[in-house]
Amino acid sequence: MDGERLRLVRNLVSGYVRSPSIRHLRDPHSLDELALQIVRQLDGGNSMWTKWERQRDLLIKMAVGCWVPIEGLRAALNNMAGAPLTATDVEQRLSALEEELGTYPNDELRAGCLAIYEKERADGTEVAAIVGLLRSHIKEEESHLQHEREERYRAYRDQKLEERRARLMSGADVGWTRLPGSRAWYCRANGRTYRVAPTITKRWILDRVAELSDTSEGRYIGEYSGRRDASVAISTVAYRPDLGPRQ
Repeated sequence: MDGERLRLVRNLVSGYVRSPSIRHLRDPHSLDELALQIVRQLDGGNSMWTKWERQRDLLIKMAVGCWVPIEGLRAALNNMAGAPLTATDVEQRLSALEEELGTYPNDELRAGCLAIYEKERADGTEVAAIVGLLRSHIKEEESHLQHEREERYRAYRDQKLEERRARLMSGADVGWTRLPGSRAWYCRANGRTYRVAPTITKRWILDRVAELSDTSEGRYIGEYSGRRDASVAISTVAYRPDLGPRQ
């Protein structure tokens, strides 16, 4: 790298890290923009995308991940300096940036984004401002969607936990299950009930028990590093006839 381009790259990075906002420094879009600026400096300005002046590039990069009609975006871009752009120019540049940045429009947000776009255009809002609004809208909606997914997962997990507890209480075979207020985990295999409980040394004591109680006496089987190792032991001892009748 020649001295001039090294100086330019250093200035780009220096300017970026001077940002007082930690959130900005960690923002994926900001990092992508910095990376692209560095790549352009290393390329020495030589690009296959010859129609894309700086302002055009700024706008279409803002549009990455947004649902913006191609013709509307093309019209806005053609109002900027540079050779006339076709719809294919815009589509392919947008597609290349999506692949480069790993950012694609979320299908779940398409209808809402297009409704915002149509309303704002009808009000006379310029495309650059609409794109900025859409980015904020998408960020907020994706946060809501993530929250909803997490809530659905928690509800599903709680439902499965209750189903396992019900199986355990009914006497059916079931994998490791924790009862409310218990430090131990219980499972049942071949009609035999097992309890694994943590020790102060972070090991786990495995017992065969007759009751679902942390304080009940159990038949000691062994000490293990975790429930997985205890499960391996159970897969053997649960089916040994010499261990007596099923509890």
